[in-house]
Amino acid sequence: MTPPRFSGTVLPGSPRHLGARFEQGGVNFAVFSAHGARMELCLFSPNGKHETARLPLPERTGHIWHGFVEGLGPGQVYGYRVHGPYAPEKGHRFNPHKLLLDPYTRELCGVWDNHDARLGYRPGHAKEDLSFDRRDSARHVAKSVVSHPALFAPKARETGIPFEESIIYEAHPKGLTMANPAVPEKLRGTYEGIAHPAMIDHLLKLGVTAVELLPVHHFIDDGFLIERGLRNYWGYNTVGFFAPEPRYFGPLGYHGFAAMVDKLHAAGLEVILDVVYNHTAEGDQRGPTLSFRGLDNASYYSLQADNPRFYVNDTGCGNTVNVSNPHVLRLVMDSLRFWVEQMGVDGFRFDLASTLAREPDGFDRRGAFLNALRQDPVMGSVKLIAEPWDIGPGGYQVGAFPAPIAEWNDRFRDGARAFWRGDKDSTRPMGSRLLASAETFDHGGRPAWSSVNFITAHDGFTLADLTRYNERHNEANGEDNADGHGNNISDNMGVEGETEDPAIHAARAQRQRNMLATLMLSQGTPMLLAGDEFGNSQQGNNNAYAQDNETGWLDWDSMDETLMAFCRRVIALRKAHPALGQTRFLHGEARSTDGLKDVMWLDFAGHELHWEGEGPDRFALLVRMAANGLNKRGRLEGDDAVLIAINRSDDEARLTLPNGNFVCQLDTHDRLGEPPETADVMVLLPHSLMLFAKAS
Repeated sequence: MTPPRFSGTVLPGSPRHLGARFEQGGVNFAVFSAHGARMELCLFSPNGKHETARLPLPERTGHIWHGFVEGLGPGQVYGYRVHGPYAPEKGHRFNPHKLLLDPYTRELCGVWDNHDARLGYRPGHAKEDLSFDRRDSARHVAKSVVSHPALFAPKARETGIPFEESIIYEAHPKGLTMANPAVPEKLRGTYEGIAHPAMIDHLLKLGVTAVELLPVHHFIDDGFLIERGLRNYWGYNTVGFFAPEPRYFGPLGYHGFAAMVDKLHAAGLEVILDVVYNHTAEGDQRGPTLSFRGLDNASYYSLQADNPRFYVNDTGCGNTVNVSNPHVLRLVMDSLRFWVEQMGVDGFRFDLASTLAREPDGFDRRGAFLNALRQDPVMGSVKLIAEPWDIGPGGYQVGAFPAPIAEWNDRFRDGARAFWRGDKDSTRPMGSRLLASAETFDHGGRPAWSSVNFITAHDGFTLADLTRYNERHNEANGEDNADGHGNNISDNMGVEGETEDPAIHAARAQRQRNMLATLMLSQGTPMLLAGDEFGNSQQGNNNAYAQDNETGWLDWDSMDETLMAFCRRVIALRKAHPALGQTRFLHGEARSTDGLKDVMWLDFAGHELHWEGEGPDRFALLVRMAANGLNKRGRLEGDDAVLIAINRSDDEARLTLPNGNFVCQLDTHDRLGEPPETADVMVLLPHSLMLFAKAS
């Protein structure tokens, strides 16, 4: 059915601002397509169910198609249809029967159906994706909405918390509050729920400085998950880089996200977003045509050089976004600036960042994306964190990103797990992890906070499960328990899963305290997985990406108050001592103030150790860290010095304290971390850690 003729005036408009921009008298539309032959703007009724007009955009400037439609205003529902060659073997998949989402849309109307009319080809056809489908997809897709400019008034941002003072709390935007009885039911699982006073109180008492949210860009549920009765819970399936995900809307709707940011800022907390620019929800050649594929497949995606019918799949998700293309790179940078300037966020964690940094010849730390990111004045004011790996060639790039980009350090995760489990030859690597993996990150002027240390994250076991399970238990995901990490470096202490044995309970609690203390007392930036502070479990599921249910939500009713008190204590100690979390890497250099080495390794008799050669694996570690230099606030880190003593053996150890008037401030053998009375010779019980600091 042909839509009715539009009676309004369509003027040439401007290519300056991509997306739909409401201006005096109408709306300017501009969209990128290098290979399209004709761009049609489709207007819809307010509920998005009826197409009311189909208007060719009248002008093309370079590769930007544009037009100004008089008489339209905010709230107008629309989409695009693009005419051009349908030649998958040449990389082109234009199909004007498929309604396309505007990549720059801020708001959406309707939902996505899991209907095969969204496919550009005929499912079941002998030619597979080389066939052509003529069914109209408009009934089955979400549509773009013209937003009111008042939604995007620039937000004033104050200088953020210095990176070296940051303690990151990684959380799912829904799972964080969905089962929290202290949050009103209508706000649970919403942006507004994150900023409820009960949650803010929890975060402030815990002592973290930033909430890092799993993806909040608009995403869709994978068809194979819908068929299993599951959902894409984590959200790594983006289709709208500017639109907040509506499934987390509360009573304030779209405004809830910005309101959340404002309230967290008022409490002194930052907001970091986990962003997915490396792939999209359109998948491989068998996936749906939702936006980018239909606008210009050969520009938006990296295609195989010898057969552009197929996609480069460095992400493992079916496709790879081609940020080497300047227009695609612009889309990513415009999106980042939008979330900072209009939504007020304080930083980003880039999912599979190696993909974004890969040029045609491989990973390039001076490539288009990283250069654009580092020269951008807006990005210079926020925190930037890379997940430095993907499955593509040369994809593991831990330590390779340039300043000022920090990186997730999985070597810290694996090293801390292996050390506390008692693995052979794990002591020397643990010594490096305590010092922010300087051998990996100390180059090009990078500060020590470049190493983002974590023991657990959303992807893998929780801290509680790390001490309860040796094997993954992902049967609920519907993949025959074949998904998720196979090598978790975990330790169930003798029993898989739950047990009534008090000795095993005590050993598990001790291990959790040891790992929390290791995380918070190491140089670098600590990242805590939400729920680890109170013993949250996922019942052994180490890949809860599809578990939008009690498995994936934090279990606040089963809170371990004692563990939470311990976690608060160790975070407070980190904040109290400038010697912990310094900007400079520690290499045993003499301080200018007193000639004291900034770091020194000792045995328990007080003799200095040297790490030349591997030597025998040690079961006891003693490291002295001294503050060296100024922090970002210009505060002299001064005379602060700490001792961290670790006894990993099955026997108690006797420690002779070195000169310096040190006082015990933490003992992980104690359930609350309470220190014993300090003596010249201290006894470290088996499998424990102590922190000593200079008496004030």
